[in-house]
Amino acid sequence: MGAAAGVEDLRSLAPQVLGALVRRYGHFDAAEDAVQEALAAAARQWPVDGRPDRPRAWLVRVASRRLIDHLRSEEARRRREEATAALDTADRQVAAPADAAGAGPVDRDDSLTLLFLCCHPALSPPSQLALTLRAVGGLTTAEIARAFLVPEATMAQRISRAKQRIRAAGARFELPGPGEWDDRLRVVLQVLYLMFNEGYLASSGPDLARPDLTAEALRLARLLHARVPDDPEVAGLLALMLLTEARRPARTGPGGVLVPLDEQDRSRWDRDLVAEGDALITRTLATTRRLGPYQLQAAIAAVHDAAERPEDTDWRQIAALYALLDGIAPGPMVTLNRAVAVAMVQGPEAGLAMLEPLDADPRMARHHRLASVRAHLLERAGDHAGALAAYRAAARATTSLPEQRYLLARAGRLAAQVSPG
Repeated sequence: MGAAAGVEDLRSLAPQVLGALVRRYGHFDAAEDAVQEALAAAARQWPVDGRPDRPRAWLVRVASRRLIDHLRSEEARRRREEATAALDTADRQVAAPADAAGAGPVDRDDSLTLLFLCCHPALSPPSQLALTLRAVGGLTTAEIARAFLVPEATMAQRISRAKQRIRAAGARFELPGPGEWDDRLRVVLQVLYLMFNEGYLASSGPDLARPDLTAEALRLARLLHARVPDDPEVAGLLALMLLTEARRPARTGPGGVLVPLDEQDRSRWDRDLVAEGDALITRTLATTRRLGPYQLQAAIAAVHDAAERPEDTDWRQIAALYALLDGIAPGPMVTLNRAVAVAMVQGPEAGLAMLEPLDADPRMARHHRLASVRAHLLERAGDHAGALAAYRAAARATTSLPEQRYLLARAGRLAAQVSPG
């Protein structure tokens, strides 16, 4: 097994290891730090020494030792003998479950419990989202900040305060009861949605996608759907992920270049995922009494995936579905995507008119997608000078190198058609 194969599943193991530590010792904030240290140790050692037979047990053992060392240091500093005695007891319990050959506590997957812990009602919704993306999704603070369209320093403070509030609230490591389930579930779904999106189209860096992150989001969505199979929004989100992930093999060309949806070789789409996602959303829409945003987005994805050729796409149906989505879950990204659909039905000028209010939306001020969509619509409208300026503006704003290369290539093709001055 190569070095890459030995560490490629670290992200999926992270929430399972963190869940094992928090269940056993508590101390959420210190446990997360210990897990990060163990993951760093694995990234250094596994390529050299080989991947252990039981990677999760290896990580739990190393992280437990780091956590206990940290807690001992804290307790020694505070000279609290009773806490030190409790830690000694915990230390004697670590080796057996982590080193045991058979299945035991270390093999238990606590990912969903950890997910719901991060969505504790003591936290504000933005803090719940941020903490879960950090602890369960393994995203960096910078990546989460870009997903929320806020400065990195603001996000770092939010995550730090969230950890402190989790500790102060005395949160228990268990799934929520019926009285809290619905509210916590809404946040969990948002987290999985953001996690999947960051994996499908990385907000920064040299790679277009992060398959490990989409795989983890899908794994967690499947676990959640298995637990609540009759929840229509859980089913909708899972269907959306399946229908979107199905296109990933066709999204990149030679050298990792981005291939937009209307230029993709659709024969490369994963038809098994398309069939699974389509069956799930069809069944859900036929029985739901509560239409929600994830069901509508899955329905839109299903319409796209049903078209064998780009020109076969039912844009009228997509525009109608976006109108429904805008009515129940309005937001700048919904408006942006709706503008594209409207432009395909009514012409690019109609889509451009829908973009104008977004110029005053502070959430879009630093986001490249607005300039990118405007460039696309201006190009379709024949305004090559305006499209060229917008493509260049979008390229300057994005921190994703594949997207930047794609936008600059579009600008380069237009530059030859725009006369000087």
